[in-house]
Amino acid sequence: MGSNDFITLFFLVAAVLIFIQLRSVLGRRTGNEKPPFDPYSAREDAKTAADDGKVVTLQRRADQDGEDPFAAIDAYAPAGSDLNEQLRKVAGADPSFDPKEFINGARMAYEMIVMAFADGDRKTLKGLLSKEVFEGFDAAITERENAGETMKSTFIGVDKSDIVQASVKETEVQITVRILSQLISATFDKDGKTVDGDAENVAEVNDLWTFARDSRSRDPNWKLIATESEQ
Repeated sequence: MGSNDFITLFFLVAAVLIFIQLRSVLGRRTGNEKPPFDPYSAREDAKTAADDGKVVTLQRRADQDGEDPFAAIDAYAPAGSDLNEQLRKVAGADPSFDPKEFINGARMAYEMIVMAFADGDRKTLKGLLSKEVFEGFDAAITERENAGETMKSTFIGVDKSDIVQASVKETEVQITVRILSQLISATFDKDGKTVDGDAENVAEVNDLWTFARDSRSRDPNWKLIATESEQ
């Protein structure tokens, strides 16, 4: 099997897994549910970023004589650690990479994707997902629409987000982020009966999301290529 065939197979498997997991990933309980409270949200800022075409971007670092090119990497992950070595390879492929700036963008993209899926906003999703992953999200939304179901979600916020793995595959950079978030999410049938989730309680969600971009491209945006829910 050639490398291109393997990559295609990987994306197809990722899309199928996303289709199967979408209902359970958004709103999965961890046993730490909290009572309802007035949520806060940065959705307007996120929407503005989407309109500007800058979703998960890398901030260019100013080149300075004598500046350590890996200073930002060492500040994020201990020198000598596996993650540090992985991130150094990413910076080698894309000198503009800054892990803290990436995490800030990933948090924004995470909220936008979660809420766009709940709203059935295919336009927003298409700009944030790889082609294969978008097909999985689109199929899940279509299934929900055909069943006459609606999904309502309130995004509370991201409690924690960390890069857990990074790699460079030919010219593509891939970074996996562990995200712990809180949201209220429920799916209702056409009669308004809850068929999934909980419309009353805040749920903690643990996700592993992988973003990727072509390091040769002038486009600084990253796209989601795989998701996984952690118990």
